[in-house]
Amino acid sequence: MLQVPQQGELVLARIHGEPLRELPTDLYIPPNALEVFLETFEGPLDLLLYLIRRANLDILDIPMAPLTAQYLVYVEAMRSSNLDLAADYLLMSATLLDIKSRMLLPRPPRETETEEEDPRAELVRRLMEYEQIKRGAQMLNGIPRVERDFEWVAVHVAEKTVERLPEVSLADLQTAWLALLQRARLHQHHRIQREELSVREHMTGILRRLQGAGDLPFEQLFELTHGVASLVVGFLAVLELCKERLVRVTQLAPMEPIYVRLNDATEPVPAV
Repeated sequence: MLQVPQQGELVLARIHGEPLRELPTDLYIPPNALEVFLETFEGPLDLLLYLIRRANLDILDIPMAPLTAQYLVYVEAMRSSNLDLAADYLLMSATLLDIKSRMLLPRPPRETETEEEDPRAELVRRLMEYEQIKRGAQMLNGIPRVERDFEWVAVHVAEKTVERLPEVSLADLQTAWLALLQRARLHQHHRIQREELSVREHMTGILRRLQGAGDLPFEQLFELTHGVASLVVGFLAVLELCKERLVRVTQLAPMEPIYVRLNDATEPVPAV
């Protein structure tokens, strides 16, 4: 049965619908259970650099009095919660107090006019070196790293792969043929004569030219100086050889050069 608390009655919590009016006496809460970390520093130099940058101070002209006061506030807070972390910070506190006291004390007159070294010089040098190293570490941390940002991927490559070349499109073959015609017209002579050209003879000549030549560019199968008629017969001879599967026409990619080679099953070329 659900109990309704009376007016003015303090209810700390509800457990399974029952109001809890008093804290249990056997309840144990660890000392660090509710500890909250607002800032984490890598060391006393990191804390000093944080205070300088937060106050927008010039690192080459550090006002020691306010910086030391702020630093001691942080150290006292850490000392009250964790004595192990406060050891290095206490050493830096002593260093800051020593620098502050040396800057406050009057300087005795010197016989020589040599300028005395600033008590803050060593601290400034250490802070600038630490800041440079910290920036370098942040840059290195931004570089992608194995097993943090990505994983290695192993790819199995077969020992033997079958070469598969893309098929030659009719449009590319037509473009190559029209380019040949355009170049042949530049070498055309104005002579009228009767020529008897044989497709079979051109087929035999093309096969002999391809014998042992491997992949031969499509343009090298034709003689541009023999005129357009010879080009037409030669082109028909290439088409006939493709039809009879004696040669292969290949192209690595669209709009790339076209190559012609003997078919793999072709024996030494006989006369056609």
